[in-house]
Amino acid sequence: MSKNRRLAIRSGLTIGDLAARTGLAVSAIRYYESEGLVHPWRNAGGQRRFERADIRRLSFVMVAQRFGFSIARIREVMQALPDQRTPTAADWRKISTGFRADLDQQIAALEQMRDKLDGCIGCGCLSMKACALYNDGDVAQKNGAGPRYLLGDTPPDGDAK
Repeated sequence: MSKNRRLAIRSGLTIGDLAARTGLAVSAIRYYESEGLVHPWRNAGGQRRFERADIRRLSFVMVAQRFGFSIARIREVMQALPDQRTPTAADWRKISTGFRADLDQQIAALEQMRDKLDGCIGCGCLSMKACALYNDGDVAQKNGAGPRYLLGDTPPDGDAK
């Protein structure tokens, strides 16, 4: 083991080391710290030091964001990870199981939306009786904002695709 490697293990990783290992900008790491996703400690000189496990934590954050998860959701699931030790495979499996359910719901919603849009894209007819975008008198607003019938709500007459 090289002297530099022994020193990094004993004294923690600098923010620059962490940036180099994760590919993140130093400013992004600081942001993730401010969001409570990593918890560096300070050495005697007041410099941030990170655990080696933070490489994996930040890698997880990057992947989760690519899947569309919000920082708030990522923070919520990461709270289940231990702070005092490196997360084990079982710790990560527990998190991935919850994310899998979320991803399955997102995939189902996207497939449903794709299938409903097939009848609309390029159609041009805008049949008011069968159009999933038509919302006569804004009656769908009672269920929330957005294209309610495309999001899965059924119109009062049940005719939208």
